[in-house]
Amino acid sequence: MKTTISILAALVLVSAVGVAGAQDLPKSHFKIVGYHSTVAISPRVELPFWREHMPKVSKGAITADVTPIDHMGIDDKTMLRLLRMGVMDFAMMDISKMAGDDPRFEGVDLAGLTLDTEKARAACEAYRQVLDRQMQKNWNSKLIAFGSSPPQVFWCREVIGGLNDLKGKKIRVFNPTMRDFLAGIGATAVSMAFAEVVPALKQGVVDCAVTGSLSGNTAGWPEVTKSLYPMSVGWSIIVFAANQNTWKRLDARTQSFLLEQFKTFENQMWQLNKVATAEAENCNTGKQPCTLGKPANMTIVPVKPEEAEMHKKLVEGAVLAGWAKRCGPECAAEWNNTVGKTLGLKAPVN
Repeated sequence: MKTTISILAALVLVSAVGVAGAQDLPKSHFKIVGYHSTVAISPRVELPFWREHMPKVSKGAITADVTPIDHMGIDDKTMLRLLRMGVMDFAMMDISKMAGDDPRFEGVDLAGLTLDTEKARAACEAYRQVLDRQMQKNWNSKLIAFGSSPPQVFWCREVIGGLNDLKGKKIRVFNPTMRDFLAGIGATAVSMAFAEVVPALKQGVVDCAVTGSLSGNTAGWPEVTKSLYPMSVGWSIIVFAANQNTWKRLDARTQSFLLEQFKTFENQMWQLNKVATAEAENCNTGKQPCTLGKPANMTIVPVKPEEAEMHKKLVEGAVLAGWAKRCGPECAAEWNNTVGKTLGLKAPVN
């Protein structure tokens, strides 16, 4: 409990370096579309960072209007297009939801690719330059920072027995790589925005839905589901990005100051991810500590050893093959030399 409190308290601490670097910065005010308000990263990291931390460490020079995406009625998949147009100065988004525009955007979050926070972050670091290059080249955007939600798992309306029970079910997903995974187990993937899932589960439009083990909790999913199957099919890797025109208008001192603060911002997001991942099962089963979510009474269906082995085969087979086909040989080869090299995996290149 003390660890959780100390970590969250650290999210709004002012660094001496930040204060020293804020001398006489020119005034800058930004428009930001933030992450979903119901996900812990928004109220615990993002909103305090912009509304409290940045004005304080910049001595009032840097301010922002930040509005969570679900308060604006924007489709997640359009975020990068809107950022390119300059509708906002900065934006937070699930990078894999942009995969319809460029398959590379799911290269760090392929279904089941990594199973712990450290490896997930390592994959992001390995692919950072590739994604930043693509965003600058085609989307008039600059990649600033990575973050993550807890593992993406299966929330089901009824209590299931395990992996085999997902066969034939309609399951909500939000990116193509999850479709590849579900195809491998004989389930039907249904694309659906996060905000639409609760009514869809309640009405039986879908049998199960994929989201984070804590994200679903804070968004009210325990009210419409009975079981949680914690087989990970990704992390919902988040990127924080800037509109290039906005960024280039800033003077060098402001850019340098912001980049230093954004390093702290990125570290805070990953630190929160560790806490959220650790607390998720407690919150979903009504145990403590549960400081980030809401006590619930879900049935956690354990992943059996043979199911874990099936998971590994699906990732190394259907998931990597499906993505490599969408991305192409050159893209797959570049992934093999970056993310693949870091994780000891290889995507087919022909």
